[in-house]
Amino acid sequence: MVGIKPTDIAPSATIKFFGAGTAACVADLITFPLDTAKVRLQIQGEGIGAKGPGVVHYKGVFGTITTMVRMEGARSLYNGLVAGLQRQMSFASVRIGLYDSMKMFYTRGSDNTGIVTRLMAGGTTGAMAVAFAQPTDVVKVRFQAQVRLDDGGRRYNGTMDAYRTIARDEGVRGLWKGCMPNIMRNAIVNCAELVTYDIIKELILKYNLMTDNMPCHFTAAFAAGFCTTVVASPVDVVKTRFMNSEAGRYDSAVRCALTMFRKEGPSAFYKGFVPSFLRMGSWNVVMFVSYEQIKRAMTRAQQSWEAPF
Repeated sequence: MVGIKPTDIAPSATIKFFGAGTAACVADLITFPLDTAKVRLQIQGEGIGAKGPGVVHYKGVFGTITTMVRMEGARSLYNGLVAGLQRQMSFASVRIGLYDSMKMFYTRGSDNTGIVTRLMAGGTTGAMAVAFAQPTDVVKVRFQAQVRLDDGGRRYNGTMDAYRTIARDEGVRGLWKGCMPNIMRNAIVNCAELVTYDIIKELILKYNLMTDNMPCHFTAAFAAGFCTTVVASPVDVVKTRFMNSEAGRYDSAVRCALTMFRKEGPSAFYKGFVPSFLRMGSWNVVMFVSYEQIKRAMTRAQQSWEAPF
């Protein structure tokens, strides 16, 4: 990321790696109910988890949250949190923590980083991260989408039960369901999110609009969240539908997208846009502000450890 002064010691790749995962977990803890509401809105209309085909239970992000609390209890807003935190530690550490290292790889150590290089770095780390975290993403989405059955039971009884059940009923490949749309989504998300944040922060500092501190990080993160939501929503909806679908419902992500378009129209691809933006905007703000502070704190701690006197 930009913003390091010549007199500052840049954080190491290890600090960025673990700092990104930690900051992402903090952001997930705060914004997870919005993410759950987004998933519930995105799967509306397909009949999965509903009492009847096509039944609409939720209206708007806050209506969804209210309905979930009333019908399933407040804990339902955090269904899949364990898998979500597992995902962020493995996923965000790669896609965010290795972004600067990948920029250096593509520029062969040069400080002159153009927009194409940043896009390549963002796309690469976004795709790489899926290879590490796809099973956790599948379990997280399944938990967020499940509703309590009439007999009080649930589709899965716990995080490890979900991993075991999916592997047993759908094969190991079931844990990698939706991998290709997820690679596409995360390459797009990473490009929109990290590159937008990087460029806006660089411009703010270049023209001395703000100093390299929280207001600057907040502004750049909020703008990155909006751009990311606009660009990634269609792929995100397809990914959620496909990963949550029963075995054999869709033979591919493309088939899922075509079915959505034919039955529900183009607006289906932006279902859950408001909660997506509320979640993505708030998630970006919390994550990037936390990430910048964690990097600085860990770097200072490292310096103190290496030179205590």
